[in-house]
Amino acid sequence: MIANYFKIAWRNLLKNKVFSFINVAGLAIGLCCFILIALYVTDELSYDRFHEKADRIYRIHSDIRFGGTDLKMATSADPAGATLKKDYPQVEQYARIYASDGSKHIKKGKEYIVEDRVAYADSTLFDVFTLPAIAGNTKTALDNPNTVVISESAARKYFGTTDAVGKSLEVGVSNKTIYNVTAVIKDIPANSHFHFDFIFSMDNVKYQFGSYLSHNFYTYLLLREGSDYKAFEKKFDEYIVRYILPQAKQFIQINSMDDFKKAGNKIEYSLMPLTDIHLKSDRYPELDVNGNIQYVYIFSAVALFLLLIACINFMNLSTARSSNRAKEVGIRKVLGTERQTLIGQFIAESTLTSYLAFGFALLLTFILLPYFNDISAKTFSVSSLFQPQLLAFLLILPFVVGILAGYYPAFFLSSFRPIEVLKGKLNAGFKRSNLRNLLVTFQFVTSLVLVIGTIIVYQQLNYIQTKKLGFDKDQVLIINGTGALTTNKDAFKNEIAQMAGVKSAAYAGFLPLAGSARSDNTFSKEAVMDMKNGFNMQVWNIDYDYIPTLGMEIIKGRNLSKSFGSDSSAVIINETTAKVLGYDDPIGKKVYASQGPGSPNIVYEVVGVVKNFHYESLRQTVGPLCMRLGNNSWTTAFKINTKDVPALVSKIEAKWKTMAPEMPFSYKFLDQSFDQMYRAEQRVGKVALTFAILTILIACLGLFGLVTYMAEQRTKEIGIRKVLGASVPNIVSLLSSEFLILVVISVVIASPIAYYAMSQWLTEFAYRIEISWWMFLIAGILAVAVSLLTVSYQAIRAALMNPVNSLKAE
Repeated sequence: MIANYFKIAWRNLLKNKVFSFINVAGLAIGLCCFILIALYVTDELSYDRFHEKADRIYRIHSDIRFGGTDLKMATSADPAGATLKKDYPQVEQYARIYASDGSKHIKKGKEYIVEDRVAYADSTLFDVFTLPAIAGNTKTALDNPNTVVISESAARKYFGTTDAVGKSLEVGVSNKTIYNVTAVIKDIPANSHFHFDFIFSMDNVKYQFGSYLSHNFYTYLLLREGSDYKAFEKKFDEYIVRYILPQAKQFIQINSMDDFKKAGNKIEYSLMPLTDIHLKSDRYPELDVNGNIQYVYIFSAVALFLLLIACINFMNLSTARSSNRAKEVGIRKVLGTERQTLIGQFIAESTLTSYLAFGFALLLTFILLPYFNDISAKTFSVSSLFQPQLLAFLLILPFVVGILAGYYPAFFLSSFRPIEVLKGKLNAGFKRSNLRNLLVTFQFVTSLVLVIGTIIVYQQLNYIQTKKLGFDKDQVLIINGTGALTTNKDAFKNEIAQMAGVKSAAYAGFLPLAGSARSDNTFSKEAVMDMKNGFNMQVWNIDYDYIPTLGMEIIKGRNLSKSFGSDSSAVIINETTAKVLGYDDPIGKKVYASQGPGSPNIVYEVVGVVKNFHYESLRQTVGPLCMRLGNNSWTTAFKINTKDVPALVSKIEAKWKTMAPEMPFSYKFLDQSFDQMYRAEQRVGKVALTFAILTILIACLGLFGLVTYMAEQRTKEIGIRKVLGASVPNIVSLLSSEFLILVVISVVIASPIAYYAMSQWLTEFAYRIEISWWMFLIAGILAVAVSLLTVSYQAIRAALMNPVNSLKAE
């Protein structure tokens, strides 16, 4: 019986080639998109789940507000982990990671290699996380100074083998340290929120340990089984009073935490589950580029809607063409076929169509994987489809789609009454169907929401690209690692500055880019800091040429200058700091930095005010910042003005090689680095554009099929109308008007939905566009135009038919 079902289904597919193509093509595109997005979503949701104790690992987050400045940090104080383990039995173990020293120069042979995937950690890191050892004992690997654990890839890179335990690495240029390799671990999987090839002993960190007020360590807690982390978070209030408050009193006049909060300040700690970090943490600084749970939700919804739109096409065409199957149903019922048998027949047809589409979908997926990897920043391969859980899901998917697409048509077609059908009274093929109109409307509402969303995403990206940032990001060449030139760094900077095509040069360890060096400190406007006059502020060390090289604007006072010997204790503040200080004219005013009990304050004089510039992404507001003279020579910025940039870079590289032949030459352009801050939004824009096009394509495929069938059903009517004098435009209008009305209704419904959804997305940006009416108008015009083109082709074709051919049988 089942074999007979599929035999008849195959014959019907071959008999109606146009409609079969539309159904198979629509389902194939929908299934392909669903498979690609399923790969993306499952990968995003898998982050950090490979750790055996992942469900019990949490990271401490810090939320601090002082003087109106908010800090949302992924880091905490260095003693936090040990203190919490000592005081609270819920904490089984803790581990700290310190990653504030940036990249390292590691010697291989006679040359140095710059390694970015480096960090310091406690040996307890391997008690908390599952980082399997290939060689050595990770439990004690970092107990002593000058020890390092390296990854499998690093071992092969530097030693040509994973048997590297006992070997040594020379790290650093001016301050060289020899590290002993004590263990080799497997490469950390890609779906981890941190990736390190070199993990150095925490004993080698040059840091003043023991302060509960400095938050520079990533601290992870392993809670005991059965512990409620939300309940444990309440212990932080007690921890703050016991440990934070006594140290804070040494720097600031404060009686209690209640007084601190009443003054509008706060200090709070929370725990984030390890498996939530990649998708739900948006703090500073992160160990790697995180994802966004909103995008997972959006892409999941897009995948479902695309598949649903394809299923709707199948349902619409099946019910619209019902009159073609009516006599078949009537005869089979008269001959004794039960309704359940007919339902099984039609479900078999839809399932066969679905599996046929699935085959084409897999082929499309293989073809499109490289493009999808490019826009999603993933590295999926064909083998990614053969993960056991995903493979089982994909094999079941076409069956589910077949049932979903064929369920309503099966019940609809099997419900025909044989007497009415055989008497010719049934004309169910293309009479007005409210359900069909509803489904078509749903298709275009979904398509329009995506189109409007895509327009708004690209407008926001354009706003980011064109907004005045307070600095000039164009034609700024950044040379990395210039600090490694040691005594030659000044000579290198000065000689490059003299080259043709170079306007100016400055040491630029601090840059207006997310992920660049940052230094937060607490200041006050009075010699004695209290809860009202204190505030947090960024402190950047710059040289005399930094501000002109980056095109920043001094709006009051002056730049730092060699002509003023007192500038060693001078600062330039931004507009936000001037507002925090509350002076109409802050030039000449003092700011104080407390050094703790027994130490005098450091006193700075304000000599200039720089126009606010965005030193983080446009998601954040511009906070207080000051710049002072200091050494930040690990990178150097050159303002260039030349049409032959490659030639200039080659000259600079040649000069580098003469001064430091053993050092790698590395550079970037400031505008490119700025664009990288918005890679996630750029990817979303590309993905949204791709899927918006596909949803419209699938919807128009269905529309094309409906109009084609409508034209077939109304052939005689069209012939009679032409004989009676109807023009081609009249006929086209007759056949097109119903669908165009549905598209216009879709625009009206989709607009508020898209407005709400995109308003929520834009709240992630402190600086954003306003959603305008023209964005909805463009989407509406586009939808109407595409629909009109789709409908008009068949409508004009039907209208141009010779009425003699359609009426000769009469």
